[in-house]
Formats: sequence, C-alpha cells, structure tokens
Amino acid sequence: MQVNPQQLDYFTGARSRKVVLCKNPTHYPLRAGVLFSTWPMDSTRNDREFMQTALESARSAEQSGEVPIGAVVVLDGRIVSRAGNRTITDCDPAGHAEIIALREAALEIKNYRLLGATVYVTIEPCAMCAGAMIQARIARLVYGADDAKAGAVRSCFSILEHEKLNHRVEVTSGVLADECAALLKSFFAARR
Repeated sequence: MQVNPQQLDYFTGARSRKVVLCKNPTHYPLRAGVLFSTWPMDSTRNDREFMQTALESARSAEQSGEVPIGAVVVLDGRIVSRAGNRTITDCDPAGHAEIIALREAALEIKNYRLLGATVYVTIEPCAMCAGAMIQARIARLVYGADDAKAGAVRSCFSILEHEKLNHRVEVTSGVLADECAALLKSFFAARR
C-alpha cells in the first residue's frame, strides 16, 4: 500500500498505534510498526543555527517584558514561523512561544497537521505545548535547556513518549543549553 505522507494522519494504525513520518513528499510503503525519519545526517549544525533563531525570538520577547522563551518551526529546511512568548502582551495564558509558532506555521502551510516539521524551542516545553505538538503531529522537537519545574518532555513528565498516544515525537535536547539557560537565569535574577 502506498501512502502520501501529507495524508498520514488518516493512517495512524489503530492496532499498532504507530505513525509513519517522513520529511520527503514522495510515497513510502506503509508498514505497521515502522517509523520513517529522513533527517539530514549533519543535523547538529542545522540544529544550532535554528536554535540561534529561537534565541533571537526569546530576546525579542524579553525586550517586550515577556519571559524570554523563543520557538521556531522548520519544514523542509526552511523556517515557516518563529515566535517569542506573548502571554503578557496578548493577555493570553496560552500565549507560549511554541503555541504561537505552531499556529502561525499551520496558517502558513494551510494545514493544521505539521507533518515532517521540527520545532526548536529554547526551554523544555510545558504540558500544554507538548500536547499541542502531538496534535500538530510534528516529527521532531529540539530544545535547549531542561525545565525542572514544568518540563513535560523529560523533566517532570514524558508526554511525547506516552504509550497510549498515537503519535511519537523524536526529541533532541541540550542544543545550546547553556546559552538558553543563561538567558532565563539573567531574566529572573533581574526581577528578584
């Protein structure tokens, strides 16, 4: 059976509860239990570059009086959206950088499913943001610093790897972690 990767949300495999993910818009054979991933082998350099962009968004948010967290959504090697926190500016408890970036990316590509997308965020996502990534069906998450108090990827919870969910997200952590953590520490130190 051949499947168009842009229609994979219809083929989540009720029995296996596995999703076939791919970055290339060509057809791949659908086989239960197979997770396709075609990331560039030299993704470390790309990860650092995209995380630098997320840090720029975090710094912009800080200049607006927001907690300095930034997020970038990348699809097929290009940035489709970027955002910093806007909870105070927009008076919106859901105004986290990840949520805003996911919304803008969905509008940009005109699809609520962000198949094959990678989200770069300066800090480990909270439960709300991790849940939104599952709903958007992103393929990969790259984050900088761990969040010991609210991190829902590995620190406090493991939402993206929960066995009852029908989607898994590949996770890379620690990219520019020191720089990401330092930005947050200096922001909170200035307010104490």
